[in-house]
Amino acid sequence: MNKPSILVVDDEPDNFDVIETFLTNTKDSGEAKQDYNLHYAASGKDAIASLEVFQPDLILLDVMMPDMDGIEVCKKIKAMPQWSAVPIIVVTALTTKKDLAQALFAGADDFISKPVNRLELIARVRSMIRIHQQYQQLATFNTQLEAMVQERTAQLQSMILEDSLTKLPSRVFLLQELKRCLQAGESSIALVYLDCDQFKLVNGSFGHAVGDQLLIAIAQRLQQYLRPNDLLARMGGDEFCFLLHQIEEERTVELFLEKILQGFAQPFAVANCEIFITVCIGIALGNNSDHQPEELLQDADTAMYQAKLRGKDSHQIFDRKMHLAMFNRLILENDLQRALEQQEFILYYQPIIDLQTEKLTGFEALIRWQHPERGMVSPAEFIPSMETTGLIVPVGMLVFKKACEQIRAWEQQGWTELTMSVNLSVRQFSCATLLADIDRILTETGANPANIKLEITESAIMDNAETAISITKELRSRQIQISIDDFGTGYSSLGYLHRFPVDNLKIDRSFVSQIQSENRNYHVVDTIITLSNQLGLAVIAEGIETKEQLKWLQNIGCQYGQGYLFNKPLPASEVEKIYLRS
Repeated sequence: MNKPSILVVDDEPDNFDVIETFLTNTKDSGEAKQDYNLHYAASGKDAIASLEVFQPDLILLDVMMPDMDGIEVCKKIKAMPQWSAVPIIVVTALTTKKDLAQALFAGADDFISKPVNRLELIARVRSMIRIHQQYQQLATFNTQLEAMVQERTAQLQSMILEDSLTKLPSRVFLLQELKRCLQAGESSIALVYLDCDQFKLVNGSFGHAVGDQLLIAIAQRLQQYLRPNDLLARMGGDEFCFLLHQIEEERTVELFLEKILQGFAQPFAVANCEIFITVCIGIALGNNSDHQPEELLQDADTAMYQAKLRGKDSHQIFDRKMHLAMFNRLILENDLQRALEQQEFILYYQPIIDLQTEKLTGFEALIRWQHPERGMVSPAEFIPSMETTGLIVPVGMLVFKKACEQIRAWEQQGWTELTMSVNLSVRQFSCATLLADIDRILTETGANPANIKLEITESAIMDNAETAISITKELRSRQIQISIDDFGTGYSSLGYLHRFPVDNLKIDRSFVSQIQSENRNYHVVDTIITLSNQLGLAVIAEGIETKEQLKWLQNIGCQYGQGYLFNKPLPASEVEKIYLRS
């Protein structure tokens, strides 16, 4: 076995000499002598640069060093995936609990106080080396295990005609049988394509072993509905497909679907648990002799996807318009990618008014797409597509940057009290680089973060409440204000509201548009405002379109509002003409 490699990082060479003496002369401890390859770096920068050369199994790191102290060096090394597992012992003359805690927070695995005690040094070094060697052995084992899994996966893939888990025919077998039917001129056939809803939740909650047992149970239940000469195949994952013969009319398929959906109304008994599963189903009828097997299967898959868009327990029979819809969606996604590259997205700004004084207090930044051929495209058309593809993350950051640039420009014109509200999508809120991106944009634009309001939906904060609390705290520490958008539509955050560090609640336009004294929306809004006052939160009502709505909101104490009664969203040039004249 190679000697363990130890890297000593200290700006004082004498300290290295002491450590070298202690570790190379171990005659009196009663234990076998342990040999090490000792290496020296005089600074944190040199240490990081030499990691590849020395390949350390342990790092002894001095804290007090010029340029880059040991805490910073520790953070940088632990942030490097290839070196994060290397144990670091901090060598320091600082002995307060705060100093030691800082070292541990930075990623240090242990510490030794100066002046270094020989026996303590030997013991701690041996302990860390042993732990690192055990970690390496575990990593080797994991590599071997992964290789075994890959080998097994290759074996399973070779069994192309039978699904190894459920013992049902495979996708390849289904296509072969479908091809035979079509070549024989059989047209009264149908493909019924099933996809289990949110099956990933089962794997995530119970583990893949239980998930596999559930798939077997689903396959067994589906086999009960097989008619003579029909075929049931597992397509992979949580998808199954029936090949039905003698389907002369759609009603026959409808009756078959009713039986399947009724069958899924009962739970599956798996691993001492009762698990409810719903499915979405797509149907393709083979009444066109020109069909190829792959085309018919694609039609069923397309219909299944359309069914999933309608929600759980849905089914859909394929028609040719679906191909056009899918094609248009693909074109839209490509156009959106081009729009981002060509900077076709622009911002409009809707005024936000103090309802008690009816004076301007700020704006909400709203995205618009200036398409080179179609003109202005409605956000209702392209926002859902951006959410689905994930394009909402870079486009959202573009919106945030443009909004910051605009509020900074107005600040420089003397409008220092105006606020700028920017929507933050669910996918943006869960993006790992959110805080770093916001910090970068604030630095680049010079915008005052105290004038920025980020609007977050209830669903974004309720998907993971604890993480949401942490992120909103980080944002507020930067003086950014937080608003919960469309508040009242989900009702889910009421119980958590006192825990979230938010500043504003934004009442959804659906409540404002239907206000009547006898209507329950009246009481919902009144309750929200009362609750907000108790928690010290401001309330913003959106969608104000009539003077009656304004008067009602004023009477119940709503602080702010926006809507077409005041003005529609406007380009910056119009905002300046109407509101920001000197």
